[in-house]
Amino acid sequence: MMLKDKVAVVTGAARGIGREIALLMAKHGAKVVVNDYGGGPDGVGDARGPADDVVNEIKGHGGQGAASYDSVASMAGGQRIIQTALDHFGRVDIVVNNAGILRDRMIFNMTEEEWDGVVDTHLKGTFAVTRAAVPHMRERKWGRIINMTSTSGLVGNIGQANYAAAKLGIVGFTKVVALDMARYNVTANCISPFAWTRMIGTIPTETEAQRARVEKIKKMGPEHIAPVAVFLATDEAREISGQVFGVRGKEIMLFGHMRPVRSIHHDQGWTPERLAAMFPGTLKHHLAPLDTSGQFFNYDPLV
Repeated sequence: MMLKDKVAVVTGAARGIGREIALLMAKHGAKVVVNDYGGGPDGVGDARGPADDVVNEIKGHGGQGAASYDSVASMAGGQRIIQTALDHFGRVDIVVNNAGILRDRMIFNMTEEEWDGVVDTHLKGTFAVTRAAVPHMRERKWGRIINMTSTSGLVGNIGQANYAAAKLGIVGFTKVVALDMARYNVTANCISPFAWTRMIGTIPTETEAQRARVEKIKKMGPEHIAPVAVFLATDEAREISGQVFGVRGKEIMLFGHMRPVRSIHHDQGWTPERLAAMFPGTLKHHLAPLDTSGQFFNYDPLV
């Protein structure tokens, strides 16, 4: 019961990773708002049944839960989601920003609607729900914000410019929230999950490399992500903030922070000609490789 009497809001909690997090938080004593507007992997649809099912499952195990059907992609929606926690349970202690959609397209074919839909759900949605919650956490001087990033943003992935931009944006957002809220005993961290979910099931499998990657991910269930989210929401994690954790099957990784790798200096300043002359023998040796093969994803996890 590591979260006894805490109130948690989990977005995108009707299925997959969000569902597992909501159920495990409830098992550990949290009162949980299960938010999900019931859309498909592309964000289309509005079925209420899936969120209700998770609430009923929580109650069936003796826990307390309430459903929220609002979209995270607007400030009004974020406010209503947090208000659900206040109306049912009187406060909000934990927010897990998990809601997400995919609208994959190569950059030369991506439409404005495909860009906006993904960025609004992931990046703006993370802001909207967090913005609504943190004044209450600041007042109570306790809170936990747990956001979902992705290796699509951290490393890159073909056909996901919209998703990658949003997910890397969430990392920067999380670091600033961690700084802004540190004095109020509120932490903010990211999880980069590797897990087979309905959304991941939309990944193309047209090439051998794509098929191999999907087969790897199929071995990793969403239940592996939930313990990390629960831990980050506890008092035991009070000194952990501004971090990015990867979870791949039974393996947990701590990602490094963006720092300078190597610098070069010229007393007379730089011209394009000087840079062209010196670059091959200096900075070129430290360039990060562009992972066009998906090698990062094909790494064998300790499952």
